[in-house]
Amino acid sequence: MECPHLSSSVCIAPDSAKFPNGSPSSWCCSVCRSNKSPWVCLTCSSVHCGSYRCDDFVVNDTKLGLVQKVREHLQNLENSAFTADRHRKRKLLENSSLNSKLLKVNGSTTAICATGLRNLGNTCFMNAILQSLSNIEQFCCYFKELPAVELRNGKTAGRRTYHTRSQGDSNVSLVEEFRKTLCALWQGSQTAFSPESLFYVVWKIMPNFRGYQQQDAHEFMRYLLDHLHLELQGGFNGVSRSAILQENSTLSANNKCCINGASTVVTAIFGGILQNEVNCLICGTESRKFDPFLDLSLDIPSQFRSKRSKNQESGPVCSLRDCLRSFTDLEELDETELYMCHKCKKKQKSTKKFWIQKLPKVLCLHLKRFHWTAYLRNKVDTYVEFPLRGLDMKCYLLEPENSGPESCLYDLAAVVVHHGSGVGSGHYTAYAAHEGRWFHFNDSTVTVTDEDTVGKAKAYILFYVERQARAGSDKL
Repeated sequence: MECPHLSSSVCIAPDSAKFPNGSPSSWCCSVCRSNKSPWVCLTCSSVHCGSYRCDDFVVNDTKLGLVQKVREHLQNLENSAFTADRHRKRKLLENSSLNSKLLKVNGSTTAICATGLRNLGNTCFMNAILQSLSNIEQFCCYFKELPAVELRNGKTAGRRTYHTRSQGDSNVSLVEEFRKTLCALWQGSQTAFSPESLFYVVWKIMPNFRGYQQQDAHEFMRYLLDHLHLELQGGFNGVSRSAILQENSTLSANNKCCINGASTVVTAIFGGILQNEVNCLICGTESRKFDPFLDLSLDIPSQFRSKRSKNQESGPVCSLRDCLRSFTDLEELDETELYMCHKCKKKQKSTKKFWIQKLPKVLCLHLKRFHWTAYLRNKVDTYVEFPLRGLDMKCYLLEPENSGPESCLYDLAAVVVHHGSGVGSGHYTAYAAHEGRWFHFNDSTVTVTDEDTVGKAKAYILFYVERQARAGSDKL
């Protein structure tokens, strides 16, 4: 969407130092009235945004392309200086990384190979999810072992590129940028990595996450897994990722959980199956439906919602088992959820119960901490106690007798935590276990922590790995 004065002026984002049209929170797009990611003209104060109704992105350039010329000039300067500066930077990085990433374990000094992720502007929600997924070994190893896909060629091959939001480049691969990010996180060659290329692709294919406002980490994780799954199904650049999965895995047909088509590493790792049973209370007719899932969203029972601290004396502590029991217990549906009984041929009162028909290799549990009231989305700040190892899921299975002695046991791999009072504010961090040690990932800062600290966290998303799979007896 062009401003009338675009030939002689430029636009600024709301994080700029100057606000010619009042506070950024009061800006609204003059076309669609949206206040998300507004851009304001410095000459006439016209405000536009980057929503679909206003085109893919705001064109932030003059008609003569002066801003693009500046970008190209900056790129040439950086590329010409990059070769001469590379060796000096490498030495500085090696020295600083070695000094700052040392850890004393049992009296001996070892290097911390973990790498942080730079915050690109309220992107902690993305960083926490990426760090968690990078520590799920089966999932991470699959992507790291994929062949690289070269997206750039010609004049820009092997050179840094300034991505402009008006380029309209559709030749992007989420799988490739996700692979590059995972490869960078555990190389140990740098203290922090900037996921700007991945974030650029996220903006391209996930419009909900454009801009720099805070986002919900669980929502981002679902979008990310869904889009990875879809791209892996279709392949990219003529390379069928699904074919690679079939060639390199030992999954049998009954281990595949298909969501929206053929199985991929996403459904092979995170995919499980729920059985939904609904019983008519009038005639007793039973209806069964099987639903695939990538994660389970669990309510925190209402009787625990005033319990905010593990050490708070009044009342019992809410446990993860309480949340799982609430999810799977028999529930009578209220008047707004009447069941259409095919035998009675009308809507009737009914009961509903969930069973887990198939457990996934990685069990992702989302605690529903954000709830809508009449006007606001409030946060449930209740502490929920969760086990670091030995989560037993056998009692929630539809046919527990068909499960092995350890196939229902899960050990914690990662935890995402939301700090703050609301979904649109606050901060996300993650805890994850790697090679027997726990790390705390706070954007670009990575610190070693202990199990007691992890256990006291107010978890938002929990990633549990099947103990049998972790031991390698059922390797992907």
